Amino acid sequence: MRERQRERERERERERERERERERERERDRERERERERERERERERERERERETQSLKIRQSDKKV
Repeated sequence: MRERQRERERERERERERERERERERERDRERERERERERERERERERERERETQSLKIRQSDKKV
């Protein structure tokens, strides 16, 4: 009887450990997603910067023509 009780307790403990591991994995996934989002934002910022440089260049070239 006690043996079965201990076995059930060990099984519950293993299940709790599996759940903690799943939660850690979900947290790692969320962190990877946040990092991807930061990278996309950096890329958008670089694109905006290139666009500003292009516009600035066009303005300077047009000023030279006048």
